[in-house]
Amino acid sequence: MPDYRRNRVPGGTYFFTVNLLDRSGTLLVTHINLLSDAVRNARARSPFHIDARVVLPEHTHCIWTLPPNDDFSGRWRALKKSFTKTIPPTERRSAVRWQRHERGTWQRRFWEHTIRDDRDYASHMDYVHFNPVKHGLVAHPAEWPFSSFHRCVAAGQYPADWNAAGASPADSGERR
Repeated sequence: MPDYRRNRVPGGTYFFTVNLLDRSGTLLVTHINLLSDAVRNARARSPFHIDARVVLPEHTHCIWTLPPNDDFSGRWRALKKSFTKTIPPTERRSAVRWQRHERGTWQRRFWEHTIRDDRDYASHMDYVHFNPVKHGLVAHPAEWPFSSFHRCVAAGQYPADWNAAGASPADSGERR
């Protein structure tokens, strides 16, 4: 069995990328309400703060701040399981997944990065909110409905016209 080493920091903030197994689908945005319910259920059982999130058709990026002495892997497991149980079983499954009684909804693993400092945090916030533009889904972050960008604008973290020219502040060195 592989030895996955996760950097665990008490009360840490983490950036995550979580992918569907079928990267050509639109399952996450098609069933955005079910995904939102799964997130709410996971937070009700084990509270955490969502600093930022964007949901794209086949993957999601988010930044979470966790309580001290907590486990993000368990949260992701519960969230993925909750979402998968609510959608119809239409995905293809490999023989291994059949044997393990697993659905073929999500990739087994996820990618995480421990946020190191304020600059790292700002860079990842920009990445999350710029991602729909990067993937060619919209021309401006405010046009993508499945993002915390709107909440961040309302809180004064971003100007409403942020990135209107199409260049990411994280990439250009511009800071808010």
